[in-house]
Amino acid sequence: MENYADINAATIDRWIEEGWEWGIPISHEEYERALQGDWQMVLTPTKPVPKAWYGELKGKRVLGLASGGGQQMPVFAALGAVCTVFDYSERQLESERLVAAREGYDIRIIRGDMTKPLPFEDGEFDLIFHPVSNCYVQEVKPIFRECFRVLAPGGILLSGLDNGINFLFANEDCREELSMFPFDPLKNPEQRAQLEADDDGMQFSHTMEEQIGGQLEAGFRLTHLYEDTNGAGTFHEHHIPCYLATRAIKEK
Repeated sequence: MENYADINAATIDRWIEEGWEWGIPISHEEYERALQGDWQMVLTPTKPVPKAWYGELKGKRVLGLASGGGQQMPVFAALGAVCTVFDYSERQLESERLVAAREGYDIRIIRGDMTKPLPFEDGEFDLIFHPVSNCYVQEVKPIFRECFRVLAPGGILLSGLDNGINFLFANEDCREELSMFPFDPLKNPEQRAQLEADDDGMQFSHTMEEQIGGQLEAGFRLTHLYEDTNGAGTFHEHHIPCYLATRAIKEK
């Protein structure tokens, strides 16, 4: 069977061709505003990350983990960070190259699969920005262990996490059929067929035990979190949070 990470990379590349919102890079005007101190970034669909979560960014070594697309890393670059982006989608990385060339800043761009050990040295980064993406990964705890390893003491992990609610129903407007959890298309052929019918790649539900507990088990100390909705659709209209963002630190 084709590696599910390869399926997801190809799926995201198709979504970008179709105008996927998370694959549209920021404009020159947005970059210029960031240079002037007018900026915000999101880990989840709608709520900006509080600026206090980042700390001082000038000169800090920032890893954008599964954060390609030319949306966040240009802002980090405008704020003086030393940027590396790691993503498995060729199209997302193309956007990073496009914006960096247009605005004239340096960025290290690496194509890689975050289900495997990260190709970085211990303590290489001061901050990791990890938007919602581990819903495309079967096992999340190894990712948090790798994040802990590549962060320097005192480093910050900012993560966007799916709480699983989006996987409750085959169609969020059809309440008759509850999904069996965990939602895992590698183990459940019906769930895989459902995703394939909708061109949704391979996606996976995760518990808070895996996601929050996984960060704690890796050695992080959780300092802040907030919840967010999808930004559209039935769950959003009913104010049902489907995501959360977390800030965790690697103690000195």
